[in-house]
Amino acid sequence: MSEMRAGVLSGFLAADAISLAGTRLSQIAVPWLVLTTTGSAAQTGLAAFAGLVPLVLAQALCGPWIDRVGPRRVSVGFDLASGVAVALVPLAYAAGWLHFPVLLALVALTGMLRGPSEAAHHAMVPAVVRHLGLPTERVTGLVGTVDRLSALVGAAVGGGLVAVLGPATALLVDAGSFVACAGVLWVSTRRVASTPRTPDRSTTYARELRGGWQVLRRDPVLLGLMVMVAVTNLLDQGYTAVMLPVWADASGSGPAAIGLLGACMGGAALVGSLLATWRGARLPRFQTYVVGYLLAGAPRWVVMALGCPLWVVAAVHVVAGIGAGFINPVLGAVQFERIPEESMGRVSALSLAASWSLMPLGGLLAGFAIGGTGLTATLLAFGAVYLVTTMAPVLLPSWREIDRRPQPSVAVDRANASTAARS
Repeated sequence: MSEMRAGVLSGFLAADAISLAGTRLSQIAVPWLVLTTTGSAAQTGLAAFAGLVPLVLAQALCGPWIDRVGPRRVSVGFDLASGVAVALVPLAYAAGWLHFPVLLALVALTGMLRGPSEAAHHAMVPAVVRHLGLPTERVTGLVGTVDRLSALVGAAVGGGLVAVLGPATALLVDAGSFVACAGVLWVSTRRVASTPRTPDRSTTYARELRGGWQVLRRDPVLLGLMVMVAVTNLLDQGYTAVMLPVWADASGSGPAAIGLLGACMGGAALVGSLLATWRGARLPRFQTYVVGYLLAGAPRWVVMALGCPLWVVAAVHVVAGIGAGFINPVLGAVQFERIPEESMGRVSALSLAASWSLMPLGGLLAGFAIGGTGLTATLLAFGAVYLVTTMAPVLLPSWREIDRRPQPSVAVDRANASTAARS
């Protein structure tokens, strides 16, 4: 790879890392700020809800605009706007204006601005792949590796910043991360060709939005991916937010066990992502998908439901993390290759929104289920649903098509043609 293209890739990944680390910081700082200023767990949950719902709605609705304006401009512009919105929280706090309704409004505004930014950044991946002339799995594997590393480091650094600076001041660092992300992305991807689409005068925004849904509806693989990820995110949210803390308390392992399991799975997932980046382009996609989800899914719930010792539960989480690390590069490659580039913004934004849409229900369902049937039954039920959801594609012949890859020569020729046209 030439030095110029290496700069594009490293800059794109750096912007992704900065964005995710900032997100992890805000996920710690905002709840802690609400809890310490109001003393109410209910209001803390309401603030989380207020940030998530506008994010999902904005992602679902912004797709046609991303296609019209171009994902690079949308991502940079909304990152800058998000930085301003986040900075308003500590400024209002310092001025004594941060009453709970004001905080809710600012959290909702930040979520609304983050939605298009994340969707646009996601929609840039095919253009980056084409510019670099690399296999799609290589790029999506690197993105997944950086995401997992940033999540681990961001959570640790974010927690430290909140502890040392306080949640309000820490949010100023978060605001700066949005600005830094915008600057790095704007400079590093300036040579990446991404031509905005001029809308047909005979169409409307709503019709273009429906067109994105039609692309998903007509492709059983894309539609299946969207539904599956939405359901598994719901189940994982219930596991992380409710079942894991309840298990740690009931088993006597305590909060340290929560951190241990998170480190085991997160660190192993990072290793799995690195392996997928190295070998993913040569692996059969369908088999990798099946094995990855068999390892990453149901076993976690089963060993906890059976009351296994902590070291067994930790070992299973290590195996689960390795399996999880192979999944995202495969799913990302399949998605980007099957979505027409002229519809990338609309379709990828809808897919992202759908993947987040059921998450607010995860904790609620887990909590009600534990209250009604107990922890063991809930763990087994969630694990069974996870297994059925992720293995359903085994029964669908259309999913075997994901093993078909575009010819590498085509991708390289397109990348070379794009470079020649700019030179």
